[in-house]
Amino acid sequence: MAQQRLGLSFTDIAQQGDCFSRHNDEVIFTPGAIPGEEAIVEVRRWKRRYLWGEVVELVKASPHRRQPRCRHFGLCSGCQWQHIDYPFQLALKRRMVERQLSLRGALPQPAVLPTLSAIEPWHYRNHARFSVDPQGQLGFIQRQTRQLIPIDFCHLMHPEINRVLGELKGRCAGANQVAVRYGVRTGDLLLQPRLELEEPSIASGQPFYAEELLGRRFRISAPSFFQVNTLGAERLVEVVRDRLNPSGGELVIDVYAGVGTFATLLAPLVGRVIAIEEASSAVKDAAINTMGLENVEFLEGKAEEILPWLSREADAVIIDPPRIGCHPKALAALIQLAPKKIIYVSCEPSTLARDVRTLCDGGYRLLEVQPVDMFPQTYHVECVATLVRERGFLSELVLASASPRRRELLFALGLNFEIVVPPEGETTPAQEAPEAVVEKLATAKAMEVSKGMASKTVVAADTVVVHRGVVLGKPRDAAEAERMLSQLRGEEHLVISGVAVIDAGGHTVSGHASTSVFMRHYSDEEIAAYVASGDALDKAGAYGIQSPVFAPSSHIEGCYQNVVGLPLCLLARMLEGTGIKLRQRPLWALPPECQDCPERATLSGN
Repeated sequence: MAQQRLGLSFTDIAQQGDCFSRHNDEVIFTPGAIPGEEAIVEVRRWKRRYLWGEVVELVKASPHRRQPRCRHFGLCSGCQWQHIDYPFQLALKRRMVERQLSLRGALPQPAVLPTLSAIEPWHYRNHARFSVDPQGQLGFIQRQTRQLIPIDFCHLMHPEINRVLGELKGRCAGANQVAVRYGVRTGDLLLQPRLELEEPSIASGQPFYAEELLGRRFRISAPSFFQVNTLGAERLVEVVRDRLNPSGGELVIDVYAGVGTFATLLAPLVGRVIAIEEASSAVKDAAINTMGLENVEFLEGKAEEILPWLSREADAVIIDPPRIGCHPKALAALIQLAPKKIIYVSCEPSTLARDVRTLCDGGYRLLEVQPVDMFPQTYHVECVATLVRERGFLSELVLASASPRRRELLFALGLNFEIVVPPEGETTPAQEAPEAVVEKLATAKAMEVSKGMASKTVVAADTVVVHRGVVLGKPRDAAEAERMLSQLRGEEHLVISGVAVIDAGGHTVSGHASTSVFMRHYSDEEIAAYVASGDALDKAGAYGIQSPVFAPSSHIEGCYQNVVGLPLCLLARMLEGTGIKLRQRPLWALPPECQDCPERATLSGN
């Protein structure tokens, strides 16, 4: 088939990190493009259900495009997103997780939090596996062509791995692969296999090396798995610990435990840990790593074979399976075991979505998913999903809202809650100040939901956009959305959110917060594209300030979370007034926009 050139507009990101678009009902995947861009694409490969193309001319560049650092980028497929600015990478990863949970997991409006950024987006990898060509050069295998691309320096590798790469250049003839692992905290090096070098300037063939996480030393044997990002692994443990929220007496089961990372670091905080691991090398490592911890028991074997034999009711189970996800029999045994809480750590959103669906069908509720960026400059993303058993789930309050964004923000307070959507049909009181309007609307929602929730605290919120004294609600159709966005372009306006709380005793308190928003001079074409996305039709003023593609505002003055519908500091003070105790939150667990706010002490205690 002759090669074909097409003019395409890229709408979204695919599972493997490529952009995709449609042409005559055919899906076309294109690496190197960015959602929102337009390009001339040459079709290079044809499959039964899709095409694969390459950008030959960029017609409209994304504002998120940047110059890649690496001269091998594009030719080497080891990283896919060096051409995308880092904040947008985080937004895309969140979007990928949301799509998998919605489509493969059949979970409408899954609660996916903003992706936690990496502490260091470059030179973070502590592990490299190089392929070797007949001349002894080291490199990576290109994903599409399967050809070896010689590499002399990698911007993702720790500097010590790059030093080793330089030492071994042209000296590894006869080897098929060379693995280099480095202890970022310890300085230990593992180089496999043993190399027969004429002038040995570097040791090789070590059976294990050591690394430290959060002050605890770990031995890792050559065959054993360990996270490739040391700083990211520490953040991952902190996220799991935060979701576990231990009180000191829990029984925790750690499945796919590896060398005992979670078991070792959580053991001092809980009553007992039972860890399950199949790989014998990892179990031997774990025996050393858990020395001195009397409350950790390791069981060697497959998860699907051991879990059915466990009879004690667990408070929580942590599962961290390989990329293929959990064995169906392991999930069935987990449902039968019925722990109160499941914390699922995953490096593959598609298998996470599949397994979460199974757990939800077995009586669990997905509370939220926290993406953690362990792999900057690539499409890969780690996730921590928190599920609770429906029976016996004790919510501290009820959120009277259908808004995914309000649900996401309430998670940041570290509270258990359930969602009840208030009935439609809200009306705006006439001839009243906008501040009074939003408080009345929020109170009406809370009162409607609280009728059947006599013993629970109910939270509700409402938001209006005020431009030159006129209140802008949600647009009735696409034409009105375009008029609103044109009206706001280049202008300042006010966003006012009202919050109402009705406590278990029926006492009502309400309040509001205001933020000034300054809109940029976006084009008519940007308005049309945003309205066509459908996002404009369910938002006051016809826009979402958090849209990473449209990004309508130039800057704001005041609380960002107020603009997206739930001023957290105001709500936190109101909840504490009703007797609901907020637990102290680590700074990284707060929404990114709150982390530099002078009022953050209200949320974090810091």
